[in-house]
Amino acid sequence: MVSDSRFLLERISQGCVTLSDDEFVIDRLVKYFGNGRIRWHVEFRGHRIELTTGQLKKQPTFRRKMLEQTGVLPPQRAGTNYRRWAVDLRKNAVELPWRDRPVDSGFAIDRLASHGDGRWTVEYQGKTIKYTTTKLRRQVSFRKRMLAKAKVLPPELTPAAYRKWMDWLIQNATEAAPQAGDALMTEKSWLDDLPELAGWQNETVPEETG
Repeated sequence: MVSDSRFLLERISQGCVTLSDDEFVIDRLVKYFGNGRIRWHVEFRGHRIELTTGQLKKQPTFRRKMLEQTGVLPPQRAGTNYRRWAVDLRKNAVELPWRDRPVDSGFAIDRLASHGDGRWTVEYQGKTIKYTTTKLRRQVSFRKRMLAKAKVLPPELTPAAYRKWMDWLIQNATEAAPQAGDALMTEKSWLDDLPELAGWQNETVPEETG
């Protein structure tokens, strides 16, 4: 495998875009902890680059990952200057539990099934999550319920993009086989058997605009 330094030299010789110190400003660094490990997500110009602590500390590896995933090369810093910059970056990172990490942009549910009367189930990686039409169409409710029940946080879309995606899912939903007691369950009681995360039960979800 080509070393990080060699990889960078080859790309530089090919004319890759190299940013100056003033041009290279990351949006934020997020430290995800838990699961017995720490992962760092560098958010830069709409990209999210996942790194280990070791990869973040090594400038050639950091620059290679940034180049591979964003198409631009961060500036070369002197060794001590980079170490200082990386330490300051980690000190100011936003800390979040690992389960709150975003999923990749390729997030896709396995199946959306209709149970009639505004009741739905989302199947995702072996888990079945119950929804009402109202909760399904509100992105805030959809993401919170996925986090609570499937321990994954779907990517946040623009309101227009989410509506388009959800309309497509509903149009292509399958009909679930009827189960005993389904017809007697109201929209509210459909979710009563699944407690929400602490603090979400009484939260008023704002309407999305746009």
